[in-house]
Amino acid sequence: MARNENKTAVRVREILEEPINALGYDVWDVEFVKEGSEWFLRITIDSEDGIDIDDCEKVHRAIDPILDDADPIESAYHLEVSSPGLERNIRTREHFLMMVGEKVLVKLFAPKHGAKQFEGILDTDENADKIFISVGDARYEFDRSDISRANTVFDFD
Repeated sequence: MARNENKTAVRVREILEEPINALGYDVWDVEFVKEGSEWFLRITIDSEDGIDIDDCEKVHRAIDPILDDADPIESAYHLEVSSPGLERNIRTREHFLMMVGEKVLVKLFAPKHGAKQFEGILDTDENADKIFISVGDARYEFDRSDISRANTVFDFD
């Protein structure tokens, strides 16, 4: 299933990226996931000025008819448009590359270097295959495939 979900998300992104960009927004992420018995198509948008509820509504109204016409998803689903938030999810190669130098929390599938999660400054190789987290004077290396979840950490102080 995950493979089909990924193909669906990629196809939807191909369809929607240009119309969303034309509205003045960037596509941060597209996910097509099943939660319980329901399917969700989640479009995460971003802009230099940030995102508010009006932006999400504007994009939702613009892309709904495009999705209806293209009909890339056979099953019923819920369409959600949102902002990436302050502590944004880092999932793709592009996300890791864009977040270099930011404070992140990385959770691993299995313990490495004596722990299952690390919070520190993100770095990566040029392809984002290797991920490095600097915590104080220590620097930890992971394969991107080791990471179950990563997100930026906003310092509220």
